[in-house]
Amino acid sequence: MTNTIISRKNIVKTALCSLFLAMSPVGVAAGSDDVANFNQEWGKWTTWGDQKDGTYLNPILPTDYSDIDCIKVGDTYYAMTSTFQLSPGVTLIRSTDLVNWEIITNIVDLTQIGPALNWDVMDRYARGVWAGSLRYHNGRFYVFFGTPDEGFFTTSAPSIEGPWEPLTCLLEGPGWDDCSAIWDDEGRAWFVGTRFADNYKTYLWPMATDGKSIEKDKAMLVNEGDWREANKLIKVGDWYYLVFSQHIDGEGRYVMARRTRDMSEGFSAAQERQLNYADYDLHEPNQGGIIEGEPGKWYFFTHHGRGDWGGRLGTLLPVTWIDEWPVIGNVDENGIGHMQWKVEKPNLPKSKSDFTASEQFKGKKIKPHFQWNYQPREDFYSLTERKGWLRLKAFRPVETGNIMKAGNTLAYRVIQFAGSAEIKLDISAMTNGQIAGICHFSQDNSYLGVRMIDGKKYIEFKTADTKPIYGMEITKKQIWFKSEWDSNGVSRYSYSLDGKKYILFGADYQLKWGAYRGDRVGVFSFNDISDSGYVDIDFFKNTEY
Repeated sequence: MTNTIISRKNIVKTALCSLFLAMSPVGVAAGSDDVANFNQEWGKWTTWGDQKDGTYLNPILPTDYSDIDCIKVGDTYYAMTSTFQLSPGVTLIRSTDLVNWEIITNIVDLTQIGPALNWDVMDRYARGVWAGSLRYHNGRFYVFFGTPDEGFFTTSAPSIEGPWEPLTCLLEGPGWDDCSAIWDDEGRAWFVGTRFADNYKTYLWPMATDGKSIEKDKAMLVNEGDWREANKLIKVGDWYYLVFSQHIDGEGRYVMARRTRDMSEGFSAAQERQLNYADYDLHEPNQGGIIEGEPGKWYFFTHHGRGDWGGRLGTLLPVTWIDEWPVIGNVDENGIGHMQWKVEKPNLPKSKSDFTASEQFKGKKIKPHFQWNYQPREDFYSLTERKGWLRLKAFRPVETGNIMKAGNTLAYRVIQFAGSAEIKLDISAMTNGQIAGICHFSQDNSYLGVRMIDGKKYIEFKTADTKPIYGMEITKKQIWFKSEWDSNGVSRYSYSLDGKKYILFGADYQLKWGAYRGDRVGVFSFNDISDSGYVDIDFFKNTEY
């Protein structure tokens, strides 16, 4: 059957909607008006996630987890997220209850993709690692992803923790995005991806069973136009589904699906259905993985495609199966789903939540909650030269004075909630031309740091579009920096000479969305005149208010 696309401007009522809703096996519990009718203004939440009362509130991840895909292996759920220019690339997370998540690792060395992602070029903002798919087949985990300039890549591992194989390029060249893969019941493997550079044409290819090559000459065109992307391949019951999103001007982006019983026949428009509305004002929940929770209950783990200063946040929506179609969210009289803020929690074993973290640099590795801005210069940082401290050695940026072109900035996802980040630095080994401190960056940037000029150190504040503002001379060997932001994402910087009394410095800074990312807060050091000097970082403390 062919389904008419339904929007707020084009309501086409279906005669079967009452029957569909009566048959709905999942979603909110019958009579649960508090759950079904709970409303929320975007960005004004005072709490989120697990409410400890059998419900949860969206977003369950109020920070930058874009382009989510989710799978279940045994009793555990795993998900992946795109990471753009941040290194290591592709963040993997884990849960047993779908609501509380912990970060496992980041897996991709960006030098395997191309030189533009390295510290000495830094030319992939808004690009780098885009959407992909996490899969599990024959005892092995697979990650597939695309980069808009270099092509499609894959890697695999016997365990989610690794070791992950070096990347294999499946399709080289620019203009591709949003891939997925599946192994069918006959043991055949398939790969799907979109040629966004050519009217968003989506193709399906046979893939080698080891996941390391596709038959490029056997591409089948699935659909095109309407900014179709966000592809995910899943199998439920007798059907294989291609879940994707599309965008209509004036409406926004929403989720669609096509289905087939035989992958070799491809996906035709004769079997297509709209699964949710764009919900533009609620930032378009539209790309993610459809997954079963407890038996018979299904969910859509998705990002919100319209980014905010916290990024593209993660939401878990109930799925209602209607005529063997997975309708997403709170189903209306047309059999189409809307965003749902409050949901009954899956009856699954409790999981821990530690996607937020602080770092005291006492381990052999930096926690995976932190990533470098671009592939770092490995010999210019150390966790061993001073035990319990991170040593950042300064070197010249690609562009003088530009923190966005300065390598070895260690960054952390900002939570879209009032919070703070605090660092403690030993600055006794700085050299002339060097600056070090705390920063924010997305499309714009700002920082508060200490700069060494002619043998003396001074407080320095700067934003992307202003000249530096200098403060007092610093004669002590250690200094603390802090950024505190409110629930609107307005940040104020301060510094301290004793770790107790903080002095505000610089102007208010609005955290922003940009380059497909939410804000990152980080610690940095670079030197505009020579590759010399270093600072030691004692801790990077994050607090949610």
